[in-house]
Amino acid sequence: MTRIFSRLLDRCLEWSRHRHAPWYLGALSFAESSFFPIPPDVMLAPMVLAQRRKAWSFALLTTVTSVVGGLAGFAIGALAIDWVMPLLERFGYLGAFERAQAWFAEWGFWAIFVAGFSPIPYKVFTIAAGAMSMALVPFTLASIIGRGGRFFLVAALIYFGGETFERNLKRYVDILGWIVVALIIVAVWFLRH
Repeated sequence: MTRIFSRLLDRCLEWSRHRHAPWYLGALSFAESSFFPIPPDVMLAPMVLAQRRKAWSFALLTTVTSVVGGLAGFAIGALAIDWVMPLLERFGYLGAFERAQAWFAEWGFWAIFVAGFSPIPYKVFTIAAGAMSMALVPFTLASIIGRGGRFFLVAALIYFGGETFERNLKRYVDILGWIVVALIIVAVWFLRH
């Protein structure tokens, strides 16, 4: 089996030690909350693995920039939803956007909290919250709690897992990577059929 994911992990660990890595992490966290499809966990995890003593500052940076990005997504929804709707449809987020609106109507604060903590596309919820004129204070609080909970959990798991976690990750990363690829292919197939 090709060792693509092992090489990618080694490359990510190398990049995570770069002196500008925190800037990249902050930019990725901001962008993911409003328009970019790649979650910041993919950069946060290797950075904590490479520099465990900075785990909490990396988690805080990721949380703050993600919440600020969420506020940008909120602004996009509030000010430019007519312009954004064709893009949501084009990139396959329209169904998720409509679900997000239904969740807001039923659960409000809790919809943002769950979206912030889970792997659900948070950007869809930030835009939907703005489009539906959700109150800004509950939106911000739910984002801080949800995103902070998620990123501090990721940092804690890696921090406390330490060398054992790193060793096991390096040992099984290729198997896990191919499983994730297979799950994505199956999910895409089911969503399209």
